[in-house]
Amino acid sequence: MIFATLMTFSEQAPAGAGQGSFITALVPFILVFVIFYLLIIMPSRKKQKKHQEMVGQLKAGDKIVTSGGIYGTVMGTKEDRIEIKISSNVKIDITKSAVSAILGQKKDKK
Repeated sequence: MIFATLMTFSEQAPAGAGQGSFITALVPFILVFVIFYLLIIMPSRKKQKKHQEMVGQLKAGDKIVTSGGIYGTVMGTKEDRIEIKISSNVKIDITKSAVSAILGQKKDKK
C-alpha cells in the first residue's frame, strides 16, 4: 500500500525536477549513514582503541581475566600471544584479544 502511494506521487512529479529530486532522494541515505557512523562505528572504534592500549601495557606479574572467564597472572608477552599462569605448574597461551580486563598491575619497586 505504501509502495502504491509512493508510485502515485512519483508519477505526479513535474518533468523539469529530475535532477533536484535525485539529490533530495539521496539526502536521507546520507543522513542515515551519518547517524549510523555516530551511534555505532565511532563508539566501537573508541572501545577497540582503548582495549589495544590496555593490552599493550600488559607486563609480567599483571593479574587479568580473559573473555572466557579465566583468571590468571601474566608470565610473559609475545607479539600476538600472552602466556598466563592460572595455577601452580599450569601455564597457557592466549591471544591478546582474549584479555577482558586487568585486575591488578604489578607494582614496580624503586
